[in-house]
Amino acid sequence: MNPTSVIRIKSISALLVAMSGSLLTTGCASTGSPIVGSGPVTYGDAKAVESVTNEFGSTDLQTMAEAMTRSLIQSAVIARGNRPLITIAEVKNKTSEYIDTRSITDSIRAQMLKSGSVRFAVDTHAMQNQTDELIRQNQTGLYKKGTAKKIGGMEGADYRIEGNIASIVKLGSSVKDVYYKFSLMLVNVETGVIEWADEKDIRKTSSR
Repeated sequence: MNPTSVIRIKSISALLVAMSGSLLTTGCASTGSPIVGSGPVTYGDAKAVESVTNEFGSTDLQTMAEAMTRSLIQSAVIARGNRPLITIAEVKNKTSEYIDTRSITDSIRAQMLKSGSVRFAVDTHAMQNQTDELIRQNQTGLYKKGTAKKIGGMEGADYRIEGNIASIVKLGSSVKDVYYKFSLMLVNVETGVIEWADEKDIRKTSSR
């Protein structure tokens, strides 16, 4: 083999190696998973008005919870100052979209507890955890005698908060209008009397 042939073989080999590397790089780029959220992260104001869409959002949740809390604290039952014991029932979602109604009632409960004007009994969602804890303390034999909390000592709520959230959606040729109405009432558990009720509505309009 003459020197010229050797040079040609080496050149072809180098070209093939370069092409293989290029194909591998292209293949990885096309089949690899895209990097999600690779840009810089910034923190915004949690209380800022959220207007990305006209679906139910964080601003609506905060507005409804704050309005209902103010109204409840001013109601005759709570204004008496005897810190009634209250529980919250599941709020019914009557809209056509998913809304975490528990987040609304959680916010109302947290704000009312901060006011110091009421006490809250565990709701039906948390009752299983309460029951499990009492059983664990009394039936497992793991606790010192006299330190386990007695079964039968839970307090019954004086009042129950319940309600629903509904919506009306209207679509025009260029406009989408969504009307939300959040209704709550405070019910005397023993008598069934509705002691307080209020509504908060929100209208949101956007171009289509």
